[in-house]
Amino acid sequence: MKILEMNLRKGFVKVVPENFDDLWHLYNIIYKGDEVYAYTTREIKQDEKYARAKRGERVPVFLGVRVEKVFWDRFLGRLRVHGIICQAPDIVPTGAHHTLNIAINTPVTIVKEEWPRHHVERLETAEKTSEKPLIIIAIDDEGYAVATTTQYSVDVKVEEKTRLPGKFEAEKRSAALREFFQKALDSLRQIWNEKRNPIAVIGVGFVKNDFVDFVKREAPEIARSIADVKSVNNSGVAGIYEAIRSGVLAKTMKHLRILEETEAIEEILKRLGKSEKTVAYGLKEVSKAADFGAVELLVLVETVLREASDEDRLSIEQLMRNVEAKGGKILVVSAEHEAGAKLTALGGVAALLRFALPADSP
Repeated sequence: MKILEMNLRKGFVKVVPENFDDLWHLYNIIYKGDEVYAYTTREIKQDEKYARAKRGERVPVFLGVRVEKVFWDRFLGRLRVHGIICQAPDIVPTGAHHTLNIAINTPVTIVKEEWPRHHVERLETAEKTSEKPLIIIAIDDEGYAVATTTQYSVDVKVEEKTRLPGKFEAEKRSAALREFFQKALDSLRQIWNEKRNPIAVIGVGFVKNDFVDFVKREAPEIARSIADVKSVNNSGVAGIYEAIRSGVLAKTMKHLRILEETEAIEEILKRLGKSEKTVAYGLKEVSKAADFGAVELLVLVETVLREASDEDRLSIEQLMRNVEAKGGKILVVSAEHEAGAKLTALGGVAALLRFALPADSP
């Protein structure tokens, strides 16, 4: 993310999203009531005031919309902002509806009445984050899975199961293992060739280490991208989520927001599991903790903000202002990874507390 200009006193930030992760960050920053300005195309009709183009002709224009809805398609990596035109050239009537397609490497200006601190911090963090996403391959004698990580999710690309001959059939096992490794390497190569991202190899037992040795012999150019080799207790996709959840890849994934989100939610779940008093969940309980100034970290699933009724949204926004005013931090997390789904099941709102609330608090 490039931040071209930031003037919070005047309420605007001008940025250039550089990849799909940046579009995801903007999706979590742009809300109903904001104004968004960008270059777009608009169909000009003869019956529109001041029209100077033929009916149906699309012309390039720079315009702004007052946001009504924001749409994110993670599979296409597309961000669309729909709203009422609030500023445009004379050939385009204000008050009409328009949808902006926010594109990579194209400037966009966002205007808010008030910029929450966590929105500014999210933009600043996105600007500093330039590391490549990580490829994770989980492999053992039961199969393999390959996934790529983004700032907000895990995208499983392939999962294959296998049944290798037993250790007492050494010759058959060796031949089958080589064939299995070659198939796993072919899958890994196909994904790695796209962007040549760093690779983490994880798995149960010693098969992962044997696979790394195989890659070094057969594909040294890919082996040079292997950044970490770690042990986990689960196979396949479950092993990948375990690696993220347990933190064994923390050093390799330190630049990914998904790790920060997972760590926060796992800490919430750990405290709840131990019935500790320094945790709260649900809008009512967390709001009460915020009134006491007890909230150290407020964690919300992004869908809670997007899908809330107007009344609930006002309550959530008041909660966020209350937390920030009393020195707490806010983390808005994705619903598209395992930890986010767990928090969604708890209602989508939780907090880590600095201290336990008084036993007699209302």
